[in-house]
Amino acid sequence: MFFPAYNDGGTIASLVILAVQVAGRLTSDFEVIVVNDGSTDSTKAILDEIARTYPRVRVIHHPRNRGYGAALRTGFAAATKDLVAYTDGDAQYDPAELEILWNRLTPDADMVTGYKIRRSDPLHRVVIGRLYHYTVTLLFQLHVRDVDCDFRLMRREIFNRVKLEKNTGVICLEMMRKIQDAGFRVVEVPVHHYHRTHGRSQFFNFKRVFWTGIDVMKLWVQLVVLGRGRSSTPVLFRNPTIGGAAPPESTKP
Repeated sequence: MFFPAYNDGGTIASLVILAVQVAGRLTSDFEVIVVNDGSTDSTKAILDEIARTYPRVRVIHHPRNRGYGAALRTGFAAATKDLVAYTDGDAQYDPAELEILWNRLTPDADMVTGYKIRRSDPLHRVVIGRLYHYTVTLLFQLHVRDVDCDFRLMRREIFNRVKLEKNTGVICLEMMRKIQDAGFRVVEVPVHHYHRTHGRSQFFNFKRVFWTGIDVMKLWVQLVVLGRGRSSTPVLFRNPTIGGAAPPESTKP
């Protein structure tokens, strides 16, 4: 399992320790990686101390902030186990729910991706998230209910066929479209989403929203109009409901 982290000094220690405990209950062959994407707070010092204390924890530091997509790409490249899970370092997802994803990764599934039962964010983020979700779902003809739920478990062999290129948050959209085009089998399960207790989102300012829109359109031309990465193999999506959970309200850009 790995965490991309940027200025998550208030949350990353407890997340990593919990991930070690949860992964240890599921398998004896695991690793926990944290990609520190050029944090300017206490994240680096905290992670170095955790890595000294827990031998299963490995830390990778980006000298400067390279973007969420770059942190994910580093994490996927660094992972050495057959199964790879990731979630964010801001504690809006609970690593303990990795067990839910683990139990759904049956032999007929290549990826298990979460969808938010209910989004715990301010109203403006919920509204923008809904608009983003419906727009990109239509543009990219996606068959997932939550493009940007950053809690996923997948087989590492996926990346023998799927090459990710984006350095921004649009990487989630790129990943799900390319995995769909490659014909991999994806299962969706409901997961909880929590209020951010430390730090603040790096996304929600006009400049970032504008450039994200430009990035989305470039990706749409590349993947949909030009058809790069397109596969004739159909993908089978399963959307089980666990414990009668309701559909999610939205996704975040």
